[in-house]
Amino acid sequence: VRPVFLYDGDCGFCTRSAEVLRRCVPANVVVSPWQRVDLAALRVSERQAEHEVVWVGDPSRGTTRTGVERPPGGAQAIARYLMAAGGVWRVVGWLLRVPPVRWLAAGCYRLVAANRYRLPGGSPACALRRPDGPRS
Repeated sequence: VRPVFLYDGDCGFCTRSAEVLRRCVPANVVVSPWQRVDLAALRVSERQAEHEVVWVGDPSRGTTRTGVERPPGGAQAIARYLMAAGGVWRVVGWLLRVPPVRWLAAGCYRLVAANRYRLPGGSPACALRRPDGPRS
């Protein structure tokens, strides 16, 4: 069973980024908008999928090794994708998982995610929803 990398298919910036990733960093991974999959079957919350890319390493179990943890999201999902691609990408992905690079990657990811509606391909529909209401 192939791992799954989920992104926001309603966001032009996210869709374009996922296409570039799939084309430039080929991996044996299903890359799909979260709106087109059964999130419950993958044990991914809609809230998580709306706010970050998500890595489901074993779709038959739905989550990580223990089967109860939240699937990796954001920069760590990208790190897992890169590791799955192998070669030099595996090293880059591994580096993204090691502090302090991990912390820097998480901060950069949050900055991009919070401003994705301002980036090329983005639109007001790309703005993240606040946990308590409308998109920010």
